[in-house]
Amino acid sequence: MADDESHPDDRDEGSHSDDGPLPDDIVARALTLTRRMREAVGDAERAAYREERDGLLAEHGYVPRTREDDAGETLVLYPEEWVENGVVQVDRIDDVDRGVERSLSGVGGDDWAAVEAHNRAVAERVAEEHGDVHGANAHAFADFMGNHYRKRVEAATPAEREEFREEYFPRNAWPTDDQRAAVERSLRLVREVGERTAE
Repeated sequence: MADDESHPDDRDEGSHSDDGPLPDDIVARALTLTRRMREAVGDAERAAYREERDGLLAEHGYVPRTREDDAGETLVLYPEEWVENGVVQVDRIDDVDRGVERSLSGVGGDDWAAVEAHNRAVAERVAEEHGDVHGANAHAFADFMGNHYRKRVEAATPAEREEFREEYFPRNAWPTDDQRAAVERSLRLVREVGERTAE
């Protein structure tokens, strides 16, 4: 078991939600927090992300695990009642669709320096063509896509753009009111400029 995993016996019992799949926003948040745990530079920061993730999942009656195989690392979320002493009990699996799997290795294959140079050029061009507010948002998005996914900004998926808007942007970009109001349009401009720049 990977060292970032929690133990069901360490938590209070009884914090279960209704049976059924986890909401998409809870899965996305758990994935984000797990990635942040991987990127944390200190034990205290890593522990804080783990505590938030495990507490969030416990509220919904789930336990996180990480699986490693040839395809990379995968975050696996199991209903708590499937697990005993950290081991999944196969005979307790009532509906496999209740389990959730998300890749932790889904980053781009480009060299980070090349991605950084491209994304900064796009952000500068957005600033030149559309003003400082959109430019600041573009630079924040460049930070996010380069550091979290090692991908060019125009290649961001809808889920990655949502993660930026809902998680990274308000917490890490210190946006002004003008930036908050403009962020949706900023992301559209980033994609348009990025696609032109890549041609």
